Amino acid sequence: MGDVGYKLKILRQIGLLKVQPPHRLLKAGVKLATWGPGFPSAAGAAAARFPNQLAIIDDAGEITWQELYDEVNRATAALATKGIGAGDSVALLCRNHRHMVVAMIALMQRGAKVLLLNTMASANQLGELTRREGAGLAIVDQEFLTVASELDREQILVAWEDDDTHGLPTLAKLAAAESSKPHKKPERPGGIVIFTSGTTGLPKGANRKEPENLDPLMTFFGAIPYTGNSTVVLAAPLFHSWGLLNFGFGLSTVPTYVLRRKFKPEQVLADIDQYKADVLVVVPLMMQRLVDASSTAVEKSDVSSLKITASSGSALAGDLANHFMDLFTDSVYNFYGATETGWVSIASPEDLRAAPGTAGRVPWRTIVKILDADGKEVPQGETGVIYVGNEMQFGGYTDGNSKSFADGLMHSGDLGYFDEAGRLFVAGRDDDMIISGGENVFPRELEDALIEHPAITDVVVTGIPDKDWGHCLAAYIVVKDGESLDLDTVVAYAKERVARFAVPRKVKFLDELPRNPTGKVMKRELPDFD
Repeated sequence: MGDVGYKLKILRQIGLLKVQPPHRLLKAGVKLATWGPGFPSAAGAAAARFPNQLAIIDDAGEITWQELYDEVNRATAALATKGIGAGDSVALLCRNHRHMVVAMIALMQRGAKVLLLNTMASANQLGELTRREGAGLAIVDQEFLTVASELDREQILVAWEDDDTHGLPTLAKLAAAESSKPHKKPERPGGIVIFTSGTTGLPKGANRKEPENLDPLMTFFGAIPYTGNSTVVLAAPLFHSWGLLNFGFGLSTVPTYVLRRKFKPEQVLADIDQYKADVLVVVPLMMQRLVDASSTAVEKSDVSSLKITASSGSALAGDLANHFMDLFTDSVYNFYGATETGWVSIASPEDLRAAPGTAGRVPWRTIVKILDADGKEVPQGETGVIYVGNEMQFGGYTDGNSKSFADGLMHSGDLGYFDEAGRLFVAGRDDDMIISGGENVFPRELEDALIEHPAITDVVVTGIPDKDWGHCLAAYIVVKDGESLDLDTVVAYAKERVARFAVPRKVKFLDELPRNPTGKVMKRELPDFD
């Protein structure tokens, strides 16, 4: 199929070629032509095409696309009254709900730079990041007001309000007094900065680039088959690149988003059942929690409508994808990529069934090469550094730095290889690899083996110095309630499944692993071994 045929197929799939009243199509077309690709144009076009369709279902209730767009325009006017304009930076510290969506789109309509902060940010981080990035305003949920304690009260607007005891203005109340009249395009476009998880110090700010055309959407929807007007349970946090990508690209399909402020497996299953959701967007930790959900919650919820479970954010541990599909539906699409690189590969349910652990295949208009230390491509089957080129790579860090490149492709930071079928496998981070007894060892191999133990519910493996082996692997393990394990049992289990140099020499049992909201283990918070 040629490029034209491919694009027409995807446009039909996501509903952009659906027959609609001419006046609605004209309004949507004018919005897109005037503003170009991006959140403001996509939200305006959605309201023009399907004004009465539900846009968001959240903890506050339901809101249609026209109501949402009207609220965005009122909020845009309120932000103008607050003095926010093109080029200004505004921090956003919110969970998933309509007020976050409204704030994000309204800020972009003003030409502002949106700083999306992790909901685990500390008061010191919020204070330092707002100063470093020059943010004069922070829009935060009421529950995070203690985190905003280093800011002047004049710098704060409340997004989600739990009660009226905080004594601060809310964006919604300021917007209520404004007109819903559409706004002109700002003198320069707004932007979004996502903060990557730093292992030490402050997180780096990564500038997110808006697509210059529709080709990135064609790539994404060609690999993950969204359809028009779907119901999407978006459980992944919107402040993270994975949740944001599905929200932003999803806008073009005019979906109904189900957003909840906190992830609860039973609520997710109930939402899929009640709203007959087609799509679930998660990080792997959420998939694990759904697999581990109570049998009562699983049995009483009909999730047969689920066609896509889109997962990213960290590696799928062990055979998690197949465990999920065995329990629910054959719907897992695993996206391998990063904030900086954009996508690298995407695995379909068929890929994951045929080759558990695969990161999938390289999508349309994407180049991936496996290079050695000298920048030369390695043969199929050999492990090297993964380099990628696509149209969704980030626009550099806010400090002016970027990632390294080779042969015109971006360094992913990971090591991997292609199998004979063209499927990519990720061995691990290039800085995670250790040399144990002269052998290259990756923690992920042991993690994937141990997570399959029936008594283990969570695990992370790290490399530590060893006087005999140079380095060795050490495992931090969370045992399921009612189960017990000891070092000898873990070692014996590992010996049957991994090479001798990948067997853990030390094990520490924890009540839980320190994970951030996207499921990544914060290794700097793991206790030391004696």
